Amino acid sequence: MSYRTFEENLKNSTYPGRGIVIGMTPDEKHIVQVYWIMGRSINSRNRVFEVDGNSMRTKAFDEALLTDPSLVIYYPMKNAGDIHIVTNGDQTDTIYEYLISDNTFEAALETREFEPDPPNFTPRISGVVDIDVSGYKLSILKTVDNDADMGQKCLYSYGDFIKGIGHCITTYSDDGNPLPSFHGEPYKVRLSNDINETLETFWDYLDKGNRVSMAVKFINRETGKTIIKITNKNK
Repeated sequence: MSYRTFEENLKNSTYPGRGIVIGMTPDEKHIVQVYWIMGRSINSRNRVFEVDGNSMRTKAFDEALLTDPSLVIYYPMKNAGDIHIVTNGDQTDTIYEYLISDNTFEAALETREFEPDPPNFTPRISGVVDIDVSGYKLSILKTVDNDADMGQKCLYSYGDFIKGIGHCITTYSDDGNPLPSFHGEPYKVRLSNDINETLETFWDYLDKGNRVSMAVKFINRETGKTIIKITNKNK
């Protein structure tokens, strides 16, 4: 699939759900992580992103409207030393605990599965990058055809970065009832040297009625210094 086709498909899809991108800037100076959330229910739309040091968390925009925090309040971005984690749920904490205990990303994922939200059974998508090691990893934990008794764990390991390119994975392939899980391999997308341009570009790809929040993290490959920029529909 060409870059243009993917980008046009994302623009034309009303509900790809939550998404992760990991890659490298064209000038090779920064590793890039992008994460966004979308929402159809009041509970899902009632969120904002908030930067917390080198991490980023979700929080309720209006606490009075928060009905169930279990699947909507979590840290999507966190780092364990030089390893930077990005996920769409509380598996961030599982991965973090495993990594600081000298265990692996893969071992952490073996303890988790898709979200318990029938009939969609939303996939858990996750990614890690270690600035001291070439390449990065993405994963998805999902059902087979929305059957809660049939789970599958898919890992995509990229041995090196390609300048100006990232790989994107989303929770859903499009809108539907139930929502169809993402299928196939993560797609290639083009990245920018500018963090604000990256944020604006990917935000513009998302359906305006369903997008909620987005974060872009730039990690300097030489110094390890991070910058996180966010945008929230709820102001």
